Amino acid sequence: MTNILVIAHRGASGERPEHTIESYRLAIEEGADYIEPDLVITRDGVLIARHENEIGGTTDVAQHAEFAARRRTQIIDGETMTGWFTEDFTLAEIKTLRARERLPELRPQNLAYDGQCGIPTFDEIMQLAIEANRQRGDGRMIGVYPETKHPAHFAAIGLPLERAVLDTLRRYAYDTEGSPVFIQSFDPRNLRQLRAVTRLPLVQLLEHELGDLAEIATYADAIGIAKALASAAGVRAAHAVNLKVHVWTFRAENEFLPDDLKIGDGTGLPPAPAAHGDLEAEILRYLERGIDGFFVDFPAVGVRVRDAYISGVQALHQPLTETSLPGKRLQGR
Repeated sequence: MTNILVIAHRGASGERPEHTIESYRLAIEEGADYIEPDLVITRDGVLIARHENEIGGTTDVAQHAEFAARRRTQIIDGETMTGWFTEDFTLAEIKTLRARERLPELRPQNLAYDGQCGIPTFDEIMQLAIEANRQRGDGRMIGVYPETKHPAHFAAIGLPLERAVLDTLRRYAYDTEGSPVFIQSFDPRNLRQLRAVTRLPLVQLLEHELGDLAEIATYADAIGIAKALASAAGVRAAHAVNLKVHVWTFRAENEFLPDDLKIGDGTGLPPAPAAHGDLEAEILRYLERGIDGFFVDFPAVGVRVRDAYISGVQALHQPLTETSLPGKRLQGR
């Protein structure tokens, strides 16, 4: 077994609409070590998986005339946002909505699943993990890597996330020492609150700078950092204060890859943004810097590259189309 973790970013979000049971299930089937639900909350206090509490871009709420009047503008964490917000809906109302692909121009193959997937609760995601554990039957557990989204905003409106997250993990026996759980947040205050009430591993998310790693190590067990921060020196500095390093986000589309890893169609034209480039090579670059885990939208690729790296096998560039898994309709390969 390796300690380099493959974390399915919003599930297998390159192949199914993100944060859906279908996306998480596929990620588990593809061998991800952890599935990652971003957690927001409903008006009646139920945790659900959405990247933001604004759900206009990831559901069909705009097509529901009965909810038209709920579209509004508010300031969240200093940013003005307009749309439909989970805190204005009960769970029963959320369950009338269907998920849709967030990046339709880059992932047109996922449009086939628009309208087919509901919005899952954190409980439903945990039930999926428990069932996968049971089917494995070998004692191995699917890891769960929840993120608390906008915790200060939700606390200010009387819907704090922290206790709800911990209570859910406890219901499914994912709250004991050694449980495969990481709780992540951009908000250090939120992580300090959690540290006071749990010994589960906590992850400080960082996007623009590493900051005072020694201070972060007083309340967190790992940092989850943008790729731009994950230099070999940065990884070493984090390890020096006993912080694990998990890096985000690895995606196959040329849009998200460095220029030297984009792949065109051989016509001499610029590589199409939606076509798939050399994701395998990008992941390998970061593995060689000593990272401890990475978030990936295509878990099957991540698992294959990680396993090959660990075993010393260098045949990393097998075309994805060789797999029999569904949803692999790739361009530019």
